[in-house]
Amino acid sequence: MSTESITTEVTKQQVDELIAKLMRGEPRDPEEMRKSWERMDFMREETRKRVGTVDVAVKYTRELRD
Repeated sequence: MSTESITTEVTKQQVDELIAKLMRGEPRDPEEMRKSWERMDFMREETRKRVGTVDVAVKYTRELRD
């Protein structure tokens, strides 16, 4: 899978469909959830390879505490 294969329009359409299903109270499809997890894992690894580990949450959490 390449990041080029995931277009903004397709992703927007999928999100819109998912929101509509959730609003109707329909259960989520386990197979679609698995595919989503795989895409997220892939994108996270690709980002980590390109820019390294991004650790901004700790910095901002500490700032919020102060």
